[in-house]
Amino acid sequence: MTAKIVVLNGVGSAGKSSIAKSLQTMTAEPFLHVQMDIFVEMLPKALQDHADGFSYETVGKDDKPQVVISTGPIGARTLRGMRHAIAAMAEQGNNLIVDDVLCHGEMPEYLELLSKFDLHLVGVFAPLDVLEARESQRADRLPGQARWQYDRVHKGIDYDLEVDTSTLTPLECARRIQEKFEL
Repeated sequence: MTAKIVVLNGVGSAGKSSIAKSLQTMTAEPFLHVQMDIFVEMLPKALQDHADGFSYETVGKDDKPQVVISTGPIGARTLRGMRHAIAAMAEQGNNLIVDDVLCHGEMPEYLELLSKFDLHLVGVFAPLDVLEARESQRADRLPGQARWQYDRVHKGIDYDLEVDTSTLTPLECARRIQEKFEL
């Protein structure tokens, strides 16, 4: 049986993790939730704001800062490893919900690695003001991350389904995904 993979792509604080958790409660078969954040957290603390791992620079002179996220060689290797681990998990028959923030042109590698599986790409959207409000309420976000990611995350990606978390609850988004792909 071919593994099913749902890739949820969107700006941080868009609601991907909440959608994934809701989707796990309603699928006919079990799905594992794979989070990019978990792979980033695997790095030693010293590489969390370091040129070799991931670095964060706040730019902007007005009241609307942006946090530019740069990926160094170890960070890039970690995220490539994550994509390959996803393919390896699927190769073993695991169904997966992947929760990612694709800002650096990673989609072609995903498509190549996951083409033999039942792959569904879902864009998770919300207006920038909503994302910034959510971001400000989370202790694990730097103000300005959403603003920097906003124009990058969905660029050049053709989705099988798009959901807007400003108008739909995570459960409603999950239900749409479950119904659309008959999960």
